[in-house]
Amino acid sequence: MHAWPASEVPALPGKGRDLQIHDTATQGTITLAPGPVARIYVCGITPYDATHIGHAATYNAFDLVQRVWLDTKRQVIYVQNVTDVDDPLLERALRDNQDWTELAERETALFREDMTALRMLPPQHYIGAVEAIPGIVPLVERLRDAGAAYELDGDTYFSVEADPHFGGVSNLDAEAMRLLSAERGGDPERPGKKNPLDPMLWMAARPGEPSWDGGSLGRGRPGWHIECVAIALDHLGMGFDIQGGGSDLAFPHHEMGASHAQALTGEFPMAKAYVHAGMVALHGEKMSKSKGNLVFVSALRRAGVDPAAIRLALLSHHYRADWEWTDEVLAEAVARLERWRAAVSRPDGIPADALVEEVREALANDLDAPAALAAVDRWVELQNATDGDDESAPGLVSRTVDALLGVAL
Repeated sequence: MHAWPASEVPALPGKGRDLQIHDTATQGTITLAPGPVARIYVCGITPYDATHIGHAATYNAFDLVQRVWLDTKRQVIYVQNVTDVDDPLLERALRDNQDWTELAERETALFREDMTALRMLPPQHYIGAVEAIPGIVPLVERLRDAGAAYELDGDTYFSVEADPHFGGVSNLDAEAMRLLSAERGGDPERPGKKNPLDPMLWMAARPGEPSWDGGSLGRGRPGWHIECVAIALDHLGMGFDIQGGGSDLAFPHHEMGASHAQALTGEFPMAKAYVHAGMVALHGEKMSKSKGNLVFVSALRRAGVDPAAIRLALLSHHYRADWEWTDEVLAEAVARLERWRAAVSRPDGIPADALVEEVREALANDLDAPAALAAVDRWVELQNATDGDDESAPGLVSRTVDALLGVAL
């Protein structure tokens, strides 16, 4: 599966700072100082109802991570999946009387278009669940053969007891995990499971549903969590720098994925930091595919909204915060974009070297994009109030905003 084209990232003078970021597992801020190559895995979409603003906010956060690392002169290996076969996708296709593969392909293509318009840097490895199946099956067989998985009526489940670190990503108690498992695709009430929290690794073929050769597992399809584990281990290995996604993925998805990987390899941890973006609401409720209260990037673009303004609207909120999309949020972003573009359109201006360092410092501090925007706002105000004579300043501001914030002025 191919990703989307990369926009050029301008080079800035000097060098960026190492990233300090909030880690869900330790519930504190840690400093990430990778070697010459930084490694990040971000969980991708299930391709229907793409791309809504909640999606965009999440991928914007991890785009900032890439930009901070690139500014430190590191190479970045970024991996993202597409869950192009899963119960919710099949249910949507059935509801709308569509072929599930056509639905997945169309929505994935739309997601690529939106990511391109928003200037999100693409992953080097963009992998669909279906194409990952040949690598998933041997991992499930290994877990079963090691006693970390078991069969139940033809399905194969992972035993959470196989990982002594289980629970260490989300830090939830058993009852909270059980409730979330039921809400988020698990089946804690199924009779015969060794532990209600045990997640499915391989689902035996069901009538009328797609299935693939699972070797000794029989025909079927993979569970949700093992999909990302197989892709991450294949392209990043253990101990990569960041496992990222929305806050609703901390449990069960990232918790279970970490346990799968740790049971497979005997190594800990799967990722050095588990980083989660907040949820976006509309009319007082979290944007949700099930509720249908979604604002789509593609619809905003068709209505003539500049993608740079959409991105500024996302950047005006801290990535870990839950916030609400409103017309006022978008209007403020449109006005900010106009002010910034007018300020950098002048032939000269006030010096901007200090601004570069302010933006770097803000982003290195747990991706504090609102502080970075405020720093640019201050430069713009001074630019409008002062007759500067630095001919290089407007260009430097434009390159800084582009390189570090992904906004083209």
